[in-house]
Amino acid sequence: MEQIANGQFSGVALVTGGGRRIGAAICRTLHAAGMNIAIHCHRSAAEAAALAAALNALRPNSAVVLHANLADAAALPALAVAAQGRWQRLDALVNNASTYRRTPLGTITAEVFDDLIASNFKAPLLLTQACLPLFAPGAAVVNILDTLARHARPGFAPYNAAKAALWSLTETLAVELAPKVRVNGVAPGHVLWAESTQLSAEQQADELAHIPLARLGQPDEIARAVRFLLAPGSAYITGAILPVDGALRLGS
Repeated sequence: MEQIANGQFSGVALVTGGGRRIGAAICRTLHAAGMNIAIHCHRSAAEAAALAAALNALRPNSAVVLHANLADAAALPALAVAAQGRWQRLDALVNNASTYRRTPLGTITAEVFDDLIASNFKAPLLLTQACLPLFAPGAAVVNILDTLARHARPGFAPYNAAKAALWSLTETLAVELAPKVRVNGVAPGHVLWAESTQLSAEQQADELAHIPLARLGQPDEIARAVRFLLAPGSAYITGAILPVDGALRLGS
């Protein structure tokens, strides 16, 4: 990334799962900071296309949509090459895409396990590896974690294990890839109610009761943390996990 006027910075960021929800907020925030955005999507092609059109209307030739199934390891090198090839540079990777579902013991199938591991751990690792030779000097990776990844949560064993592995990976790669690439993580708490787990009003109230700040986070609050970690002003920060959770990790 390169510092430009008014606290903004230029460069190219690849954001996985960038078409909707938190991923879309990250894309909008990094674009507003001055970056060009490669919006990865799989099943959210329409939302990603609409987001790219909106960003390109604000600044022509500043956003592109890239399609890939992150569970297909063979597709990841091509995704990295496409992101770098669009503007002939790649400065940042945000591993945001994530599958989340409740899986009580006794209901876990090999297919469900593979899906949760692929999106939450395997793809971030292999995509970072694919991007490594393509990164520009001063590049950075931000992994989107889960503030409760290291808490015991019955019913979420594969998901929690995958996010805990990504947490460990973030710290390991920060050391292994230094000084060429910085690697950090953002650990959200409850930001948006999960689409895969329908909660009643009573269940939602119970979840909120565990958050000291007594509210859901906002996608833009996660996005601003990602922007902070990618900005040139954070050039001496690596291996850090930034919780953006309203102190949920302390209140649970």
